[in-house]
Amino acid sequence: NGPSFSDKKHKAGVSVGFVVRCTQRIIVAFLSLHDSVIRWPTESEKEEAKAWVESVSCQEWRGGLCMVDGTLVPLFEKPGHHGEVYFDRKSNYSLNVQVRRPLLVF
Repeated sequence: NGPSFSDKKHKAGVSVGFVVRCTQRIIVAFLSLHDSVIRWPTESEKEEAKAWVESVSCQEWRGGLCMVDGTLVPLFEKPGHHGEVYFDRKSNYSLNVQVRRPLLVF
């Protein structure tokens, strides 16, 4: 479970309202990027990633899709619009966030 707003405000020395507003702004920022950066890879991107994985590991991974595990970002409350879809396996409301670097190059 994530820390409460009270826990966060004590650590940061800010009000609960400030934490709530920051959380809302971050969620709005993530959602505003949806159409421009959140998408399924194209066929050529999948092929490039599969070839790279095969070149650095083994042929058995060739049929897979290159993704890494994401993380759950807890929300401060159930969203008002389709809130039930944000309910996660840990019984919290959260966003599942996954960051992918092209060709898994770090």
